[in-house]
Amino acid sequence: MHEALPHHAASPRWPRWRPAAAWRMAMTPAWWQWLASRDSLTRRLVEAGNGDFRVRLLTQHVGCARADEARALGVAPGQRVWCREVALCVGGRPWVVARSVAKLASLRGQRLNQLGERSLGSWLFRQPGLVRGPIEIIRRPPSLHGEAAPWGRRSLLRHGHFAVLVQEFFLTRMADELELPLD
Repeated sequence: MHEALPHHAASPRWPRWRPAAAWRMAMTPAWWQWLASRDSLTRRLVEAGNGDFRVRLLTQHVGCARADEARALGVAPGQRVWCREVALCVGGRPWVVARSVAKLASLRGQRLNQLGERSLGSWLFRQPGLVRGPIEIIRRPPSLHGEAAPWGRRSLLRHGHFAVLVQEFFLTRMADELELPLD
């Protein structure tokens, strides 16, 4: 049986995202390996769970970008974007909540609505010429779907004309199970 992840209805004020290097001295080497890694988080979670990994689709819709997302995507605040939120589960339990947003215009030719419970990251990292922008990190972001996260990271990934802002929030449960410090 899987645990429910209730959606947090309020729109809390988000702390400021900062370049990864600005956080280097504030975290342990173990956290740094998870947050600053430029490879596929999906692949790393599959390895950490010895293959016991799945994606649970929480929501996928057209909605408004948060102000910080709009800035990162280079769109007007409140502009409608494609949003996808998933729980990345290891051992049937959510370890990461990911939120991806993209300009609607950049979706042409992409079949992202057909991903379902497959990993966006697995698809992205198979694309030739994928470019990952700088990683930004956030400390103690607001609760996502009722889940607390000590750290989050995001970066803009580009493949041709398609660009998606991928935000990954590492949950307290993951920290506990990997014995990563919460402070």
